[in-house]
Amino acid sequence: MLLSVKDINVYYGGAIHAVKGVSLDVEQGEIVTLIGANGAGKSTVLNTISGLLHAKTGTIEFLGESIGAMSPNKIVQRGLVQCPEGRRVFQHMTVEENLEMGAYTRPLKDTPEHLERVFELFPRLKERRKQIGGTLSGGEQQMLAMGRAMMSDPKLLMLDEPSMGLAPILVEQIFEIIQSLHRAGTTILLVEQNAQMALQIADRAYVLESGRITVSGSGKELIESDSIKKAYLGG
Repeated sequence: MLLSVKDINVYYGGAIHAVKGVSLDVEQGEIVTLIGANGAGKSTVLNTISGLLHAKTGTIEFLGESIGAMSPNKIVQRGLVQCPEGRRVFQHMTVEENLEMGAYTRPLKDTPEHLERVFELFPRLKERRKQIGGTLSGGEQQMLAMGRAMMSDPKLLMLDEPSMGLAPILVEQIFEIIQSLHRAGTTILLVEQNAQMALQIADRAYVLESGRITVSGSGKELIESDSIKKAYLGG
């Protein structure tokens, strides 16, 4: 098992119970998606896995090693990388400088190789390698955030709302890129409010409601479920 999350409980401010007994698994080579309404706790789950938050109870194992008390940079060094919601590119740095920041846990000698790989995945970034990050379009900034995450050569890439705020044609492009990353060998845990798109590409999926996992199954099973259609797919 690549990632195993067991019965985690996460609180904000000691009183707000944001994540309630969540368990999920990600196998090597899968795309697993976590869907749910705004405020369901999806980003909190990812932030806890990546070490930005800590669970009060429960366990998180990556490649068989407990990472629940590990610092975020140590988790990245082990190959688990999060691409955050809202992109968060370094606004005053060039595209190339932004990408180089993503390689800070890797040996310096590996940077040119990783940079070329990212430019192959994202040709638009290569065209704009000297452009200031803050001047890119929303879609380009999302590509930059994903490319920056890929610079660390992750074993597991966690994507938090990659389609947020993008026009429909760009949403399709971002999901095509996610599939190309997957075909290139990257395992992906995807948090996404666009349930239709997420379930179409997912091997497996979990539904999070009010901090709890309420439904799980294959992407195909969930996209064909009447209750999921009614709640999340406009059916």
